Amino acid sequence: MAGNESLVKIFGAKNVLDDAETLEEYSGDFSFVSPVRPRCVVKPKNADEVQKLVKWANDKRTPLVPVSSGSPHFRGDTVPGIGGAVVVDLSGMKKIIRVDRAHRVAMVEPGVTFAELIPAVEKEGLRLNMPLLPRKSKTVIGSMLEREPVVMPKYHWDISDPLACVEVVFGTGDMFRTGQAAGPGTIEEQWAAGGAQKTPYGPGPAAWYRLIQGAQGTMGIVTWASLRCEILPKLEEPFLVGSAELDRLLELVHWLVRMRLVNECFVLNDSNLAAIMARKFPGEYQDIKDTLPPWVLFFNLAGYDYFPEDRVSSQIKGVSDITKRIGLEADKAVGGVSAVEMLKMVKRPSPEPYWKLGGKGACHDIFFITTYDKLEGQIGVMNDVANKSGYPALDMGVYLQPIVQGSNCHCEFNLFYDPQDPVELERVKELSAEAVNCLMATGAFFSRPYDRSARMIINRDAAYVDALNRVKTILDPNHVMNPGKLCF
Repeated sequence: MAGNESLVKIFGAKNVLDDAETLEEYSGDFSFVSPVRPRCVVKPKNADEVQKLVKWANDKRTPLVPVSSGSPHFRGDTVPGIGGAVVVDLSGMKKIIRVDRAHRVAMVEPGVTFAELIPAVEKEGLRLNMPLLPRKSKTVIGSMLEREPVVMPKYHWDISDPLACVEVVFGTGDMFRTGQAAGPGTIEEQWAAGGAQKTPYGPGPAAWYRLIQGAQGTMGIVTWASLRCEILPKLEEPFLVGSAELDRLLELVHWLVRMRLVNECFVLNDSNLAAIMARKFPGEYQDIKDTLPPWVLFFNLAGYDYFPEDRVSSQIKGVSDITKRIGLEADKAVGGVSAVEMLKMVKRPSPEPYWKLGGKGACHDIFFITTYDKLEGQIGVMNDVANKSGYPALDMGVYLQPIVQGSNCHCEFNLFYDPQDPVELERVKELSAEAVNCLMATGAFFSRPYDRSARMIINRDAAYVDALNRVKTILDPNHVMNPGKLCF
């Protein structure tokens, strides 16, 4: 504990870790960011301790790296950008503060995982609009702050959803509440008056939560957040649609979301769907993949408390009319994959091993936002870049997620590789840099830049960088919050 005595005095010896094994664990991840050992790891137990830690960091001019989710990590945002940093591990802050069915909202601390929150909201007749098969150690707040796409575009009204309000300790050490939570009164007084901390905008005309989302911990540390939930259906009917023609599937997606017929709705290529469904690699994975068409659309129809059968039967008729017009067919199974089993999977975190790691042991993701008319061209560009680099495009996973009421689409390429093979690792690293450049030229919008590509993407807009640095100087004048990330 040499050099960390002041931290031990504040947080206790058991909450300040600096043994070699722990420091090694927090020094790197599956990204291509160079490993940097932290000074120590501090585990605060509540918001007051977080605030004390940020004020200590300002006094000592010591960098802080917030992390809430457990390992494995993939994007480099939790790896210290410079030496001497203190990792702020929030995984022990696990209170599910409130679940309010009437307002369809839940409030949680940063250490609460999807696996922990799902049963808690189900007891109240609610469900989460969650990302596709998050790992078991992924926290709800971590996912929302990273703006990970959610699988129900019907309930995705804004790019920030399902995030509502947050309590954040900015880099100055000041505690701040956004949206409806800002006041008047304490949170408990707001509850007594019927408030639910569901509206994210404010205080005032500003959307403060937008400064915190996607910031990778460079502005402050969130100590709780509220999130919008949805009613738990009484009846569900899932379907799969397979096709070799992506344009037809995308036309179907457009109409299903536009007509508000479906809840879950996304497209996977054969590699990703097989990786999700297989439990044994490579045998079972290849067996499933061999039965699948190149592209598969999954969607789910739902009925609620009132006349669920009538609602679902009406939706089935609406879907049938659309599929007939487009020339596709919705089935209960495609190849070796059952729609019912798929629905069970997407309602929960990924089983172990995490689906992106089961095949080769590591995965690098390239993702961006785009429009439907550009998708096929961008997928073609990615295939060309992969093949030229020596990475077989047929082995690459593709995930297409309609977002914000289907107005645009999250496109994600999953590059599976063996981390123990230095040649393969270097190939994926070079492929990633080349692909990002080529995809930007096609209009791909990298709204969540991580890893080595972050500066390359952000620095293309000098005015944006200048604005971000001005905000950073206001909220974190001593630059103690996760320096080295984004453009800081």
